[in-house]
Parts: sequence; C-alpha cells; structure tokens
Amino acid sequence: MALAAWVRVRASGGAFVLRVEDLDSQRTVPGAVERILADLAWLGLDWDEGPDTGGPFAPYVQSERLALYEDALRRLSRRDLVYPCTCSRTEIARIASAPHVGEEGPVYPGLCRDPAHRRTDRKPASRLRIPDDDSRTVRFVDLVCGPQEQDVLAAVGDFVLRRADGQFSYQLAVTVDDLAMGITEVVRGDDLLSSTARQILLARLLGCSPPAYLHVPVVLGPDGERLAKRHQTRWHGSTVAELREAGIRPEQVLGALGAALGLLEPEISDPGARTGAGRVEATPAELVDAMGRGALKPVSSWTAPADWVRPRQGS
Repeated sequence: MALAAWVRVRASGGAFVLRVEDLDSQRTVPGAVERILADLAWLGLDWDEGPDTGGPFAPYVQSERLALYEDALRRLSRRDLVYPCTCSRTEIARIASAPHVGEEGPVYPGLCRDPAHRRTDRKPASRLRIPDDDSRTVRFVDLVCGPQEQDVLAAVGDFVLRRADGQFSYQLAVTVDDLAMGITEVVRGDDLLSSTARQILLARLLGCSPPAYLHVPVVLGPDGERLAKRHQTRWHGSTVAELREAGIRPEQVLGALGAALGLLEPEISDPGARTGAGRVEATPAELVDAMGRGALKPVSSWTAPADWVRPRQGS
C-alpha cells in the first residue's frame, strides 16, 4: 500500500504523508513504528511529512490528536447527529438477526435512538445518527475498484464514533485526520473498501469534501489468508525485515510488488535485463517512471514468492 501511494505521489508531484494510527492501545506493538520507518527507508521510499519529520499538520500520531476528534464529536452533537448507546454486542446480535446482518456483522437496529431503551448502569458509547434522507446513500468512484454505492443506514446502521471506554473509532479518527491534513487521495487495502462510505458520509456531515480513494488488493500469506501478525509466528519471511536479513535485495522486493501493482511485467523476456530469481527487479525511480506512463492495474491478491518464505521450526 505504501508503494502504491508513494509512486502515485512521486509521479504527480504531491506530498507523501506517513501517519501513525495507534488509537487501539491493545493492538499497538512496541517498536512497530520504528520498524516500519526502517523498512520504508531500506526500500528507498521517503516521506514528506510524518512522525519523525514533522510537517504543517503535526502531530502525525493519532494518540496525540484526540482534541481534534473531540471537537468533531461536539460539532456533530450540536446538530443532533450523535446519541448515547448502552447496547451490548450480545443484545445487538440477538435482535439484528438474519436477514439483517451486514458484511461487517449485525446491522445496528437503532435501539438507543429511543432514550427509554438506554440503561443507566452502563457507560454509553456514542453513535452517529445517520440521517434518514438521500445522504444515507453514498456513491463514489474508487480509482481502482470503480463505481461504488452503499446505503450506510441499511448496510451497517448507526455506527460508533466513540466506544464506551472512551476510545474514538477508526471511522471518526481517519476521517477527521484526512480532512485536517488536507489529504487528497487515500491509498489502502481493499479490505477497507466497505468502510469508505461511512467516512465519506462523516466528511460531508462535517461540512467538508472527502478525498479520493484507491483500494489495492491485499497481500496474502502462504496459507492464502490476508497477511497479518499471526503469520510471523509460523513463517519466516513474513516481514520486510526478515527478507532483508535473508539477503533479499530491495530491488527484488520493489520489482515483485511493482509487478503485483501492474506497473511492471511479472516476467521479462530480455535476457540482458536485471532479474532476481527469474523475476524483475526495479528501483524506486524506475517505478515512478512506470507510474508516469500508465495507471496502476493491480493483480488480484498477491502472495510472496515461495522461495522467500519458509515455515518456522516447529510450525
């Protein structure tokens, strides 16, 4: 995802913004940010704004931007677009049974829109009261996936902006940050495509125009599942750092990913061209040049070459 964003930025003369999204403290891994920065630097992908370089919209760490999310919540509340919710997940799942189950779980049925339903013995979450008018249906064109349409009220229902424990939701935080930082294009995995309509709706309710979106197929692990932290315990080569330690060169990684993004041919016929293990290699500059000559045309979800990844002992 970083490479896709980086080549588009460098080919168009924009600014590459690196933001740390660390609101969920239970999932934050110590040292992860430093490893990400080191991996990007090793691949030759630089950034114009970020947690270590600063920039005009600092700070670039979400846990340091809580006042902005609080302000956005107040603005929505003043328009009666937020209400407290004391429903438990069990209650929602029991009431919102099939066929009212959306792709991300039970559709919230709006129980706590009625103050009489709210309990006084639980801390409430804050939910967005989605307007029951034409604004509930969001249409946009993803720069890779094409035209999209979602009736947000029907697909997910009133969604959480701040949890009962006080943590702001991903949907609110990224929307506020994208608007505050002047982001014009969001590049991310297509596993997040279904959440985009909620963010566009939030941006419009906050009186702003949302950025453009580009969703890229995710990288898969050797088991065919989306590459995630759990793979690191089972397969060596599941991280950039491990590929580096195994002697894989950055040009090989960039070449493989560039081919997966449709910027390069996966195999080259020119016997004089540079290859690595029968695969094309590329420098950052070569990928920017390729981006300048055509659009991204990602292949379906991509898996790293088999000779880069091996099972860990005992796995």
